[in-house]
Amino acid sequence: MARFKIVTPAGASFSVHGGGYAYESEALEGLDAEIAEAPMDEAGFIAAARDADAIYAKGIAITKGIIDSLEKCRVIALASVGVDSVDVKAATARGIPVTNVPDTFIEEVADHAMCLLLAGFRRLVEQDRMARDGRWREGRPALLTIPRLMGQTLGFISFGRVARAVARRAAPFGLRMVAYDPFVEEMLLSEHGVQPATLSEVLTQSDFVSMHAPARPEVHHMVKEQHFRQMKPSAVFINTGRGPTVDEAALIKALQEGWIAHAALDVLETEPPSHNNPLLSMQNVTLTAHVASASARFDEARKRRAGHEMALVLSGKWPMSCVNPAVLQSTTLQRWQPIGMGRGPNS
Repeated sequence: MARFKIVTPAGASFSVHGGGYAYESEALEGLDAEIAEAPMDEAGFIAAARDADAIYAKGIAITKGIIDSLEKCRVIALASVGVDSVDVKAATARGIPVTNVPDTFIEEVADHAMCLLLAGFRRLVEQDRMARDGRWREGRPALLTIPRLMGQTLGFISFGRVARAVARRAAPFGLRMVAYDPFVEEMLLSEHGVQPATLSEVLTQSDFVSMHAPARPEVHHMVKEQHFRQMKPSAVFINTGRGPTVDEAALIKALQEGWIAHAALDVLETEPPSHNNPLLSMQNVTLTAHVASASARFDEARKRRAGHEMALVLSGKWPMSCVNPAVLQSTTLQRWQPIGMGRGPNS
């Protein structure tokens, strides 16, 4: 029997190349650890994971019930940026670090956000349909009411890693940029050529509103009807963050009644959406299927990082990315500090 037991839901993966845990196991080599698959239902998962040393979370919600059943778990690791599938509060109460991969797909998501901005602004999907349907002469008139991109205002709701990467891409297009994020210092905003603003200022001033808030209970439906009513009738709303941060019914109403001009979305409130979701048939909506982070390096990078985080904690060290760092103050984990880095455990 292996020294460390890592339990993960069976058959739950975003894997491009199929199953297996070769990438995760690279960092775990030498630790005498095994990754065991467990049933996807909560009762079955609890039965299999009760004596686990680590949980590799994917595909199912790691609820308070699951967490409270764990007898000796040292870490719950996610191979994603979002941590909304784990009850972090329950894990914190049990002293279990929850790790994620917050910086692995930043460039890809920023590329996709910029792609959606440009596609929404220049009505790319509509133009493609016109060209394919033989409506060749309709394309140019449809764009004659749209101003040039240079000089327009891009507003960010939340200014984390992805938003900062988008700002770097948007600057050469000549966009003025503002951001609302009460947790980010003004100096950091100015370093990216972005002006601080209130949420109301972002909504009323922006020609593009880019949503980047994480999926946490406190920001559920952060953007609702009253916010869409504040936006310009010509505005494009972009979301590459999380669907539940937006009241989707309010967004649909805003698009139907012309409060805003267009929505370019990689995420929806329910995924996959119901076949009768109005967004699927609306001409003023550009959609992609929650693919912003995908690239050739997606599987390899995120899986290796998840394995590395589990290996660190099982070795008695601090993880690199802990979303509930308060637990580290009360554990016996050693301080792990990479060469050349002088910051804390969540650097």
